[in-house]
Amino acid sequence: MCGIVAYLGQKDAYPILLKGLYRLEYRGYDSAGVALMQESGIKMFKKKGRVEELQKFCENLDTSGTLGIAHTRWATHGEPNEQNAHPHVSEDGSMALIHNGIVENYVVLKQQLVNQGVAFKSETDTEVLVHLIKSVQDKEGIPLPEAVTIALRMVEGTYALAIISTENPDQLIVAKKGSPLLVGIGDNEYFIGSDGAPIVEYTKQVVYLEDGDVGVISRDKPLRISNVNDSERLPKSPYIQTLELSLEQLEKGGFDTYMLKEIYEQPKAVRDSMRGRINLEKDVVSLGGIIEYEQKMLNARRFIIVACGTSWHSGLIAEHLFETLVRIPVEVEYASEFRYRNPIIYEDDVLIAISQSGETADTLAAVEIGKKRGATVIGICNVVGSTMARETMAGSYSHAGPEIGVACTKTFTAQITVLALMALSLAKKKGTIPMSLYHKLLNDLETAPEKIESVLRQEQKIQRIAQYVATKQNAMFLGRGVSFPVALEGALKLKEISYIHAEGYPAAEIKHGPIALIDTNMPVIVVAPEQHIYDKVVSNIQEIIARKGTIISIVNEGDTTVSGMSKFTIEVPGIDELLTPLVTTIPLQLLSYHVALIRDCDVDKPRNLAKSVSVE
Repeated sequence: MCGIVAYLGQKDAYPILLKGLYRLEYRGYDSAGVALMQESGIKMFKKKGRVEELQKFCENLDTSGTLGIAHTRWATHGEPNEQNAHPHVSEDGSMALIHNGIVENYVVLKQQLVNQGVAFKSETDTEVLVHLIKSVQDKEGIPLPEAVTIALRMVEGTYALAIISTENPDQLIVAKKGSPLLVGIGDNEYFIGSDGAPIVEYTKQVVYLEDGDVGVISRDKPLRISNVNDSERLPKSPYIQTLELSLEQLEKGGFDTYMLKEIYEQPKAVRDSMRGRINLEKDVVSLGGIIEYEQKMLNARRFIIVACGTSWHSGLIAEHLFETLVRIPVEVEYASEFRYRNPIIYEDDVLIAISQSGETADTLAAVEIGKKRGATVIGICNVVGSTMARETMAGSYSHAGPEIGVACTKTFTAQITVLALMALSLAKKKGTIPMSLYHKLLNDLETAPEKIESVLRQEQKIQRIAQYVATKQNAMFLGRGVSFPVALEGALKLKEISYIHAEGYPAAEIKHGPIALIDTNMPVIVVAPEQHIYDKVVSNIQEIIARKGTIISIVNEGDTTVSGMSKFTIEVPGIDELLTPLVTTIPLQLLSYHVALIRDCDVDKPRNLAKSVSVE
């Protein structure tokens, strides 16, 4: 949540900051702001709304300066407006600060500062930080880096910070705990970002800050890092890594939106997720990231999968894959509930955490619980160098490439691919899968990208179906078995980008309440490929038709039974039942996309949402 970008160097900072804000806007777009160090002091520019509004506001203003910080916000504390927008400044205007994360004890800290006579101008938890740091500095009479360290020891919660002060107009201070922050190192210049998007154009040499790190960046001096948990504040040697990101990956590539581009990138994302991991000639599936812990996975009492949102739906599909193929029991948990339930975890459990960004706060908290209880903790994420990649014992990257659209698409199919590979690898080693099925699943995975491409070619047909759905206020998605999570994911996509209320259910469960909603105005989207309970799904559809419901079905090519019962039908190529989500989810993504366009919704930046949910 929220985007941070900062610059210190020889160039004008504002153009770099503005471009960085546009590249980070998917992380939040309620308001945006810039603070620049100028000869007269710190100059502030803030506007409610998207980065474009800030750019218009600044067009004829003095935006000079070679040191600056900038922020695009996803509101948590306080409504989106200029008062609550970042940066926030000290009362005397000598210090400016931007922040991602949540200050959990801000009420207590705020009251202490109010008692000292501090006057607050916003409703945010962030403003507490700038006043707290300034208070410590004034009281102790110490340099800013030391004041930051002392103040942060009082803070409970998460933060990624960038701070400038007139005390030293050639210095930028950064700090990190629980929210990502990178330092890009250029030629006598430094770039700060909450991810690599605003940095990659200028340098690929980056330092990923660790929790508790405070970095001091000075003009023409090397980066200095210490940690708030180190009482002596001994400096650490920065570990410089290569940013695995290209500028081309961040562009729309000729598509109108990032979401459509990412839908069409799924054949490549699935191929990339398999690249180097399958050798058909040798019948080998190898995920190098988990080899060290493979034996513990094979001997596990159970798998506990923790995730949020779309990744949770991937986990539900993984439950079918692991239980069917590896014969190990699986529990799939919402990370946000798991972390507060005092869960029972055994040392021979394997906890699998799934996250697109690798920065999802609730999922990272669940990872920490698993580690403390002695479980083997495996991560699956899409972002190299993310917190999850560093905090889990082992894991696999999904290799989907950057996903800018807020609604996850290619991440979902890439995660399913990695989870299928993991299940196949373990099942073969454990001897719980017939070799005929093993070979079939491998071959079906290899051909999945081509099958996805064939579904994408039906976009115009799906667009026509969207014309019908876009006129409705509600929709129901149904599926059974491994198609139930696909129904959940389809409903999520429709509601989050088109704002139509939609719910997903196991098809047989509609008799226990939801069938009361069925009437002529309720479109019912049924995911009904060939599967062992196909006949049961047919019966469920008949129950809906008897109540005059309208059926939109996803079926296999050549299907006549369900097609004959449907107002609209989308056909997908045949694939093994366990892998059907790879093809059946594609038409649901396209359907939601076109419904949203027809309803004039911003598909890349849906209201109230942002990418990388790094707050609880």
